[in-house]
Amino acid sequence: MKPYHLLRFIFLLLFLSFSSSFPINIWPKPTNISWPIPHSSPLCPSFNIHCSQPSHPHLSLAISRYTDLLLADHHQPLLPPSLPSSPHPISSLSISISNPSAPLHHAVDESYTLSIPLSGPAFLFASTPWGAIRGLESFSQLTWSADSQILVAAGIHISDRPLFPHRGLLLDTSRNFFTVEDIMRTVRAMSYNKMNVLHWHITDSQSFPILLPSVPDLAIKGSYGPDMRYSPEDVRRIVDYAMSYGVRVMPEIDVPGHTGSWAEAYPEIVTCANQFWRPPNKPALAAEPATGQLNPLNPKTYSIVHNVFRDAANLFPEPFFHGGADEVNSACWESDPSIAAFISAGGTLDQLLQTFITKTHPFLTSHLNRTAVYWEDVVLGPAVKVSPSAIPKTTILQTWNNGPNNTKILTSMGYRVIVSSWDFYYLDCGHGGWVGNDSEYDSLTPGGNGGSWCAPFKTWQRVYDYDITEGLTEEERRMVIGGEVAMWSEQVDGVVADGRIWPRTAAMAEALWSGNRGEDGKKRYGDATDRLNEWRHRMVGRGIAAEPIQPLWCARNPGMCNLVQ
Repeated sequence: MKPYHLLRFIFLLLFLSFSSSFPINIWPKPTNISWPIPHSSPLCPSFNIHCSQPSHPHLSLAISRYTDLLLADHHQPLLPPSLPSSPHPISSLSISISNPSAPLHHAVDESYTLSIPLSGPAFLFASTPWGAIRGLESFSQLTWSADSQILVAAGIHISDRPLFPHRGLLLDTSRNFFTVEDIMRTVRAMSYNKMNVLHWHITDSQSFPILLPSVPDLAIKGSYGPDMRYSPEDVRRIVDYAMSYGVRVMPEIDVPGHTGSWAEAYPEIVTCANQFWRPPNKPALAAEPATGQLNPLNPKTYSIVHNVFRDAANLFPEPFFHGGADEVNSACWESDPSIAAFISAGGTLDQLLQTFITKTHPFLTSHLNRTAVYWEDVVLGPAVKVSPSAIPKTTILQTWNNGPNNTKILTSMGYRVIVSSWDFYYLDCGHGGWVGNDSEYDSLTPGGNGGSWCAPFKTWQRVYDYDITEGLTEEERRMVIGGEVAMWSEQVDGVVADGRIWPRTAAMAEALWSGNRGEDGKKRYGDATDRLNEWRHRMVGRGIAAEPIQPLWCARNPGMCNLVQ
């Protein structure tokens, strides 16, 4: 070995000894990676990907997509790796799958192993097509462009699987509308980050944008307009597109609260609709504008809800169906004469909510064969809630308040839980208030929350450092199926969504895939900073307008922007 190559070899060994990063990295970080002597090999100009099960429709699309990406995506790293290069190219990637018929459902096996030798073919082994898609993404991130050729990490072996089976993003399309292309671009970015659930919060009080065959007037009258609706064809297109990226689409139809938009078509079943949300000297009628809740005492409510659920279930094959049940407002229900009479006769608002759940939950689970998902409010609501005995333990509850405390309460009750704690995972927080005529801005006092109820802004470090099972027993930990960041859309639409969502959501993606701690048990956000700078750079090259996390100078001078050397 020549002296220069010997020195470079020694440097690489020292680098790998003192750093958990490699010359080229994968996001999210794999759970197990072995690259004892980093090398690169050129990718053969005729490189191809072939699979032992070529007929799988969604995997076939993924293979075609990644083949095109690998041969056309001339990614140049911010810090180009300087590695010994094998003169022999990598000719192909061979995929082998042991269970090709596995459906894309919760807890499907997403594990894979990837081996790239110094020359010849590379090999990808996975139990399911969905694990193969994760492995294809990892392979794509191990390539880069240098000296007019495409290089790939060589002499590397990866064995990888996620820590949590549910790694999601909530996207709200009611407050502001997102086009089909906006949603599909978001799905692409999710798959790049090995996320697997798009929680589509479709409807709310502001608009009802999905056109359902049995109740078309809900969208015709309740959407923002003809060009701001999702047809059944749009929904099927999004769902099928997401499947080719290994992403499930979980619909949410939020009821009985957050239903003001339903009143445009069916005013008789909605209480306190189209009223000013904060009447003077009276309790607020909603958590935010606009107002309106379904009336559990009106029999027509259930025929409409059942039609909505049935039509939505026909469009979304996903077994999980989110029924909302959050932020039920006492004053809104109490303002309705029929409910006021019910209360005067000794009834309670908790009984009203239980009536609604009793008449809709079995329809969702038994008739439509779906697993019901609700927000935690259904059993932990501060004003209106039902007894946990009324909610079967097969139900999944999504927590958004009080951080680890509510997670522990729900898991100790025996429920499976999705974690979306607002003080860590709400991406809309910290962008200031959006309601008008707010006298809070009259004050020149420094500090404050800028009108944002959940300020401050949740930085990527805040997202990354959240341990969603903190303080839980081992049994309670097993009840946490994963987490979701939430992109509520009061101040977001497709124009600005990429920068609001990415790369902060990538931080959660890694924490839920391989954890946020190194082998020494310490948080690895320091190591993650450099890797996330590079990953954001690659995402931008793929058409995802992720915001920067540091000046470019920091990325090109690793460690120099740290608070402590």
